[in-house]
Amino acid sequence: MTKLISFNKPFGVLSQFTSNDDTKTLADYIDAPEFYPAGRLDKDSEGLLLLTNDGQLQHRIANPAQKMSKCYWAQVEGEPSEAALTQLREGLLLKDGMTLPAKARVIDTPQLLWDRIPPVRERKTVPDHWLEITISEGRNRQVRRMTAAVGLPTLRLVRYRVGSWTIDGLANGEFRQESI
Repeated sequence: MTKLISFNKPFGVLSQFTSNDDTKTLADYIDAPEFYPAGRLDKDSEGLLLLTNDGQLQHRIANPAQKMSKCYWAQVEGEPSEAALTQLREGLLLKDGMTLPAKARVIDTPQLLWDRIPPVRERKTVPDHWLEITISEGRNRQVRRMTAAVGLPTLRLVRYRVGSWTIDGLANGEFRQESI
């Protein structure tokens, strides 16, 4: 039976079950050695990480050719201009080529948000804002590189949704398992 784990990954946790040092891993939260992450979420990013015991489902979720959408909340440094949002929406040239167009909009601080440990640095002279960015690719650190390319460095990045799965109802560090 195919099972899926939705995990609200905390900041600073690796998206794998082992580490060569004292860095926290999935094993610190989940005892499910037969499960594998379907995609990755950087150590510095938080939010939804999907794990499954089914290789075909893992491939369907993680394979960029499937173009499964992923929605992120990005706290960025600076004031998002309409020109910057348009660049994100039309696609950007990064070092590894053009990105596909993204959905991008300014949002209020997400209601579901938890305190991050350690907290994001605050600069009194530089404003920060939240963006909701939805992409259908999965390049390495793509959202961070996209916001930086338009002059809005990412301070905090939370993945809210992958496909139809979300972190709704999951506190940071918690997971739920379902059969599909």
